[in-house]
Amino acid sequence: MSTTPLTDAVIETRTHEPERIAQALADRPRGQMPKDGKPLMIIACDHPARGALAAGKDPLAMASREEVLARCVEALSRPGVDGFLGTADLIEDLTLLGALDNKLVYGSMNRGGLAGASFEMDDRFTGYTAAGVKRAGLDGGKMLMRINYEDKFTARTLEACANAVEDLAEQRVMAMVEPFISTWKDGRIVNDLSPEAVIKSMAIASGLASTSAYTWLKLPAVDDMERVMEASTLPALILGGEVKDDAEAAMNSWGKALSLPNVKGLVIGRSLLFPANGDVAAAVDTTVSIINESH
Repeated sequence: MSTTPLTDAVIETRTHEPERIAQALADRPRGQMPKDGKPLMIIACDHPARGALAAGKDPLAMASREEVLARCVEALSRPGVDGFLGTADLIEDLTLLGALDNKLVYGSMNRGGLAGASFEMDDRFTGYTAAGVKRAGLDGGKMLMRINYEDKFTARTLEACANAVEDLAEQRVMAMVEPFISTWKDGRIVNDLSPEAVIKSMAIASGLASTSAYTWLKLPAVDDMERVMEASTLPALILGGEVKDDAEAAMNSWGKALSLPNVKGLVIGRSLLFPANGDVAAAVDTTVSIINESH
């Protein structure tokens, strides 16, 4: 097995042949939605662009691009993984490495609400645009929409998300909206994971723009998911959230959610890329088995 760092070839291309990035994206074999109704298994890695590098108890777990790429490549290589969600830099790196061939790929759009910043609720669209998503041959764009009733910056984020949903629908690609009801607590943004708050966030997200035809929701697995998922007819993907010490409990919650008719898959990031036991392949394989059992 080669021990050459993954980043070496990527750095050379970026330095001497940057035009190859667009060509690699254009030549990449596209992924396909499962036609047998199998729920999607998407690997997510877009936290670094928001300055959020922590995973588990390590505040700089995602600081090494070599480490992050190696873990993404490992996860994407496992049977049953359908796609990837990330920012342009990671999508381009992984495309150059061939790791996104035959995968569905979703671009992360708003990363301007930097973690811990005083302006965190003003979540500007500093990543992909809808036109950029289409130009790169991606399958959709994802946006984080945190709703804070006590922070005036929320209005800007709501408007920007509505515009993005509109633009993605014009391109006929998925708009993946990740809504939360959020508050400030001790200088940090905290998401309310009560069923009532998730239901309210879903209602707000579902009504964005002049069409919801291409809108999917990205939601946490919370208590009383049967009642929660009655809040919308939009397809939903379940997110992984923070790395948890009790990985089995987290996976059980994903499995329960997958039994519901409008839950169409999982979008999991740090929980699989940085599992507590360090075994990426095993964490991904276990999650895929949960998906297969639900189908």
